[in-house]
Formats: sequence, structure tokens, C-alpha cells
Amino acid sequence: MDFSLSEEQQMLKDSVQRFVRDEYQLETRRKLVASDTGYSEKNWAKMADLGWLALSLPEDFGGIGGGPVDTMVLMEEFGRGLVVEPYMTSIVIGGGFLMAGGSTAQKTELLPKLGAGELKLAFAYAERQSRFDLTDVEFKAEASGDGYILSGHKGVVFHAASADKIIVSARTSGGSRDRSGITLFLVDNNCAGLSRRDYPTVDGLRASELEMDGVTVGADAVLGQVGGGAALMDEVVGQAIAAICAEAVGCMDVLQETTNEYLKTRVQFGVPLSKFQVLQHRMVDMFMECEQARSMCYMVNLKIAEEDKVEREKAVSAAKVQIGNSGRYVGQQSVQLHGGMGMTDELHVGHYFKRLTMIDTMFGNKDHHLKRYADL
Repeated sequence: MDFSLSEEQQMLKDSVQRFVRDEYQLETRRKLVASDTGYSEKNWAKMADLGWLALSLPEDFGGIGGGPVDTMVLMEEFGRGLVVEPYMTSIVIGGGFLMAGGSTAQKTELLPKLGAGELKLAFAYAERQSRFDLTDVEFKAEASGDGYILSGHKGVVFHAASADKIIVSARTSGGSRDRSGITLFLVDNNCAGLSRRDYPTVDGLRASELEMDGVTVGADAVLGQVGGGAALMDEVVGQAIAAICAEAVGCMDVLQETTNEYLKTRVQFGVPLSKFQVLQHRMVDMFMECEQARSMCYMVNLKIAEEDKVEREKAVSAAKVQIGNSGRYVGQQSVQLHGGMGMTDELHVGHYFKRLTMIDTMFGNKDHHLKRYADL
């Protein structure tokens, strides 16, 4: 199979590489992470101007109509730069929900704004008891007149503070772990009854704890079918996992490359560290883990549009397991081979390892997905 990029995809890759080189030096990223928003609105506008925000959106609604492989190319380069703008939450996840479950009116109103950078979305799904189970939902949505009243808590909602609207999973019927009876709602971030506690995450992003007490929404706030949110989440979260696998590959590539370069230049006992055979073996192992992760990343992004739901979900879980294993090994070896310097905040190695650790836990860690794969 030919895995070479098309001319357009190579141009996209080159464009993102230039952006990362110009805008994402370590000190520049530090300043972005320490800012009030945690990212740059200027960078977000630049992404819109370059067409990246519209890349995966349909042409009928102002998008470019790109596929999963195009998103993979973009996310891999974002991983190399540790980009902190909310592309994953707004475009991959938020845009994915609108495309998969939005009504014609919702798509017409929101997708063009999303692609132009005028709208940001967040996804609230995690609850205190749910761990990695998307269908363990106790957040309530009770029918009231022509709309619904939402009440409950959602945790670790990435980029909620900067989002204009939040996609919330809520239970409209059934028990707390039933797949049926989950409905997705589009909720305005500034609505009455919503309170938010914002905080930084270990990898430099921003997240929030949300509490809703009697938030009222209309029937037009429903995404997809009432009670049919579980299938919609399976589809979109699968796309998100495929995208973060690509981001993880970008992170691992940087760690492997910089560690290899460090061993070639660091001299001990009069010779470079790269001359020691045991360290050569470690570098080979790191390279192999990077390549295995890349292969699984390619596989899941080629299969994510598979019509067979079981095959699609098996590909997602298999890739997530490999990314979790490879990310931990590459990160640990990179830190250790840099010696004491690898533990410092001043060196970028630790920042990449933190991001890989967070990617492992997003939407289920390797243990969760290994069990899921076996069940499938």
C-alpha cells in the first residue's frame, strides 16, 4: 500500500511545520500557557486564515472537505510543536458532532462560523463516577414544555473557559449506565444556572469543572436524536482518538530525534554517549516503538471511516493501546537518557512526556482499550 502523501497533503505538512517553527519555540509556548486564555487568539485567527479550521468541514458549509488523513497530517505536526490552541476540542470533536448529528439548521448556522474561527466548542462528558465509560451518565435532562432542564456535574472539560458553546451528554431516560437514553445538547457557555471552575492541566492545557443547576434549553439544542447520543459519541470520539494518535506520533518523533542527537554530542569518558552499545540498543528500541506507533496511527486513520462499526472500533482501541505503550516507553527512555537534565522544566523533554501521558488517559487508557478490544 502506498503511504506517501499527496501533493496537497505535503503542502499542508510544510505549512504547519513553518508555523510550528515560527510560533512554538519552548519559551514562546511557556508564555502562551501562562496567559489568561492559555493559548493565542492570534494563532487561532492565523489557523482560520490558512484554512486549517475548515480542513475537515464539509464544502457545503464553507469547509474544505478533507478526510481523516488530512487531519492526521495536521495533528502530527501539532504534536511536534505541542500546540495548545483548542483545535481538538473545537474542530475535531465539536465539528465532528455537528457533522454527524447536527440538523440542517445547526450546520448552516454553526459550521461556517467554526471554520472561520468565530465559534469555539467544548465537549463535556466525564463525570465523577464514570471513569472512561462514555455511557455512564447521571447528568439529568428533564423535559419541560418545549425544551429541557439540565442539572448535574461534568469534569475535566477541556477548553470550556474559551468555548462559546458546550456539547453536554445528559440522561433523558433509563439507568445511569444504559446506552439508550443519552442525549447530547448544545449549551451556551454564558447561560443562567451554569457555574465553572477553571484550572490548568499538567500538560499545559486548560480544563474546567462544570456545574449546571436548572439550565434551560430549547428543543433546538438537541444534537442528533433524543436518546441516541451513545452511538453519536462512539463515532466522534473514535475520530478524536485517531487524531490524538497522530499528535502522539509527532510528540514521540521529537523525543526520539532529540535524544539521538543528545547522545551524539554528549561526551563521557572521552567518547560520545552514542558509542556505548547498551545506549545504542535503547535508541533502536525507541525508534521501533515510534515506527510501531506510526503504523497503528496510519491504520486507524485509514479505517476510521469503515462502515463496519466493530472493525472501526477495534482499530480505534488497537491504536490507542499501541500509542499508550509506545508513548510511555519513548517518554521514559528520553527522560532517562538525558540524565538529570531530563527531569527539569527548562528542557522540552518533560513537556512532551507530560503530553503523551495525558494522551494515554484521554478517552480511555491502554488498559481500558485492551479490554475493549478483547470484548469486541
